Amino acid sequence: MWYCQLQHFQNTAQAMVNANVVATLFRFANYRIPPFHWHLCTLQLPLSVSRMNFALRQLSRAVRSYSANKHQLSLLTASSRVFLDANKNKTQTSSDEVKKKEEANKKEGAAVVENGTPASDGVSSATKRKSEDASNSPVGQAAKVAKKEVKDEKSPKTKPKKEKSPKSKQQTEKPKDNEENEKSLGNKEKKEESIPKTEDKEETVVVKKEEVVKPETSGSSPKQPVRTMCLQLNDTKVDTIITDYNPDKNNYHPLKDAAWKKGEKIPYLALARTFQLIEETRGRLKMVEILGNFFSSVLVTNPDDLLPSIYLSINQLAPAYEGLELGVAETTLMKIICDTTGRKMDFIKSQTHITGDLGIVAEQSRMAQRMMFKPAPLTIAGVFKKLKDIANAPGKNKITPIKDIFIACRGSEARFFIRSLIGKLRIGIAEQSLINAVATSLVKVKYLDNFRKMSDEKIKSKIDEVTLILKTTYCQCPNYDKIIPTLLEHGIDEIEERCPMLPGVPIKPMLAQPTKGVSEVLERFDGLTITCEFKYDGERAQIHCDENGVISIFSRNQENNTTKYPDIICRIGEFAKSNVKSYIIDSEIVAWDVEQQMILPFQVLTTRKRKNVDVQEIKVQVCVYAFDLLYLNGEPLVTKAFADRRNLMKENFNETEGMWHFAHAMDTSDVDEVQQFLEESIKGNCEGLMVKTLQKDATYEIARRSRNWLKLKKDYLAGCGDSLDLVVIGGYRGKGKRTGSYGGFLLACYDDENEEYQSICKIGTGFSDEDLQTHAEFFKNHVVPNKKSYIACDSSLEPDDWFEPVQVWEVKCADLSISPIHKAAIGIADPEKGISLRFPRFIRIRDDKTAEMATTGREVAYMYNSQDQIKNQQSRQTAMDDDFY
Repeated sequence: MWYCQLQHFQNTAQAMVNANVVATLFRFANYRIPPFHWHLCTLQLPLSVSRMNFALRQLSRAVRSYSANKHQLSLLTASSRVFLDANKNKTQTSSDEVKKKEEANKKEGAAVVENGTPASDGVSSATKRKSEDASNSPVGQAAKVAKKEVKDEKSPKTKPKKEKSPKSKQQTEKPKDNEENEKSLGNKEKKEESIPKTEDKEETVVVKKEEVVKPETSGSSPKQPVRTMCLQLNDTKVDTIITDYNPDKNNYHPLKDAAWKKGEKIPYLALARTFQLIEETRGRLKMVEILGNFFSSVLVTNPDDLLPSIYLSINQLAPAYEGLELGVAETTLMKIICDTTGRKMDFIKSQTHITGDLGIVAEQSRMAQRMMFKPAPLTIAGVFKKLKDIANAPGKNKITPIKDIFIACRGSEARFFIRSLIGKLRIGIAEQSLINAVATSLVKVKYLDNFRKMSDEKIKSKIDEVTLILKTTYCQCPNYDKIIPTLLEHGIDEIEERCPMLPGVPIKPMLAQPTKGVSEVLERFDGLTITCEFKYDGERAQIHCDENGVISIFSRNQENNTTKYPDIICRIGEFAKSNVKSYIIDSEIVAWDVEQQMILPFQVLTTRKRKNVDVQEIKVQVCVYAFDLLYLNGEPLVTKAFADRRNLMKENFNETEGMWHFAHAMDTSDVDEVQQFLEESIKGNCEGLMVKTLQKDATYEIARRSRNWLKLKKDYLAGCGDSLDLVVIGGYRGKGKRTGSYGGFLLACYDDENEEYQSICKIGTGFSDEDLQTHAEFFKNHVVPNKKSYIACDSSLEPDDWFEPVQVWEVKCADLSISPIHKAAIGIADPEKGISLRFPRFIRIRDDKTAEMATTGREVAYMYNSQDQIKNQQSRQTAMDDDFY
């Protein structure tokens, strides 16, 4: 809507100082702008009092004509009166000065301007033609009335032509439109001294100083002082980013190839352009290179913008455990797009259904919009701050700042801004790629002058070294608000020491490798002292207590679950002994039957409310089983052996029946004892056993799926060893009794090296009718029109609908086999073929896992090679290395 745009152009209108008012009104009419918006611009011109009175009368008339916009009109009327009062004094002062100068000119015998034309008749023929074209519309009729009244005011009936000052001649030679006027002002820039008048974050207004030219000695009339204004915006520079800025360029130079200068605030359009190139790129390494090039320019030109750039790249506003979310519904964004572009809601909905991407629809609608003046360019820091304000704003208070940013969007900015609000950036940048990109930028900036001379091997070695440091630091302190400022101030060498593990900040948990049977466990830990613990069927939880006694509970993916378990918080005092001041406990929370004093299935635990639970309304009771101590009284314990950590835990914490327990464990190296303990765990409603080393290689490996922890489930005793956690990437529409829902789904594992999802099987069994209906309702909001670049799948498997990778399912199968069409673990078990599941069946939804936490391709290959029939065919078993998950 025009009124939304014009509210941003109050300063821009000041550039029309020398433009004829009547011509300006006709230009507004030609743009089909309602009359009450004319005065928003015209009242800022140096008008006479009579003209301003005329403008105010027209404004009052417009108020009556546009009653539907009462709120906006009241704002415009108030702002117009402010400008009127301000200009009255200015005009009165300038009138007195003009009278004095006219008297001085008379005394000096000023000559009459030859061939002069009264200023009131100075409307160009081109402008008249515009007025005739618009005369049929209501706006055009209003413009004709405006022209007539202004001509009457400016008619030189009482003033002889010979008394006209040289200023009249200057007025008759005015440019026809604003562009020529600004061009003429630009030609005088070298002669006139510029004085900054106002300055804000995104644009600079420069008022050019009054210059008085002395009369010429030849007796010609003295020239009147000319006061001009120009608005300096970096529009041209910013607009070139859309086509010229290319972080995908070979031998990209962080400073020379940047589209902005050192010290300038970085345009949001540059980041949007980077996202656009990443979205169009297939390979992960190339995506990391593009983002790393952009980050290197940020580091060189304006390091303060690195932190918001990182958060915007992964579509976060703060660390994940703080839970700061935008919370803007898609329908609300559709209404905003309609309000600001004039599009119909039905059109926006239909285009969104066709494209599957509201961001693309927003970009197309915004670029098709005609604008008189461009608002100030968006900056990365400005957009990030606005997004945080939107996230913290309640309800309808989010709408106005969203409109403000959307109106100012250029090019692909609208696409990624809307996607950020929805929560789906869709560029395929995950945590590992982001860390690699930051490491790439640090290396490139460090060796800025010699980077192109370095060999590829040396560059890769340096990047890998920095990546490992950043990844280790992030695992123990997953907070970019602490990491990035420390990195900029102290450098990469001190970052691990200055960003330590602290209570209140969740760390990435250590995970276990799957095994198939007891014999494999003992083969792996041959000659080592081991312990076996019950593997509880519950929810992983890190319980933190800082020195102030503040308790926090985090899930395995660092979600803050403190409000989910107020009953645990209430009785935490019974758990820790008096000498304990701060700690981090790794544990499992299970549903608990108080009467029977037994563990309940995981499905019972999922029925608890997720957030803001009232203690009085709790129906499902829980019990905490602690199995590791990571931090105690200001000292991290992750580098100590598990036996030492377990002893400290038992010395400093208490057990309470039905509330707090230590994990039931047995230290042994006997095969029969392990087998017997496994059967005992199954009878106790547990999943199986966790087998760990006690002394050798027994440190807590943050964010690793380590082979020093092995899990042995009851399902391992026959068939496929472990269940798989797979991502749903597509759906096949049902037939027969499944008509109206999906009859089958396409699943994929996650390749953490290439950060892509690789198809592994179709699944259609294990679902009840209620399950199918629930899945159909969920995935209808996550349908995308085309396969994303980060999905590896054969064309013969193409589903009816592609989904965003947003949900993880636990799946069991009979066995795994080599497949010519599926892409899971391609190049690992077979150089050209992938791995698929035979007879897969749905077990449950894994709400506690994100898509990036699904079973990896290397894990799939390990499970394939662990099968007996494969072992018999191969001379050696392919081992899976430890790595960050």
